[in-house]
Amino acid sequence: MKLIIAIVHDDDSNKLVEKLTEANFGITKLASTGGFLKSGNTTLLVGTKEEKIDEVISIIKNVCKTRKEITTTSPMIGDNANFIPIPIEVVVGGATIFVVDIERFEKA
Repeated sequence: MKLIIAIVHDDDSNKLVEKLTEANFGITKLASTGGFLKSGNTTLLVGTKEEKIDEVISIIKNVCKTRKEITTTSPMIGDNANFIPIPIEVVVGGATIFVVDIERFEKA
């Protein structure tokens, strides 16, 4: 038994849950927050048999594509009271995927 932990952008999470559910995978969905942009992420936990790992990862990769977005930073220019936002282009989306061994699984 394996546990797939997938951290995805919030914008991709609903479609990903839908696709994984259609493929008969059980999912636990957790809200999480990204580091750099403090943007909303979703962490999905998917327990599956070893032979199904590639299918799950394929679904994740098909749904969670990277894309570029414009966001702003607020560095201080001048005194402490003045902030001038600077637009920057960042890459969002995609997925961070971990696959770990499960020593024991019980469903009660």
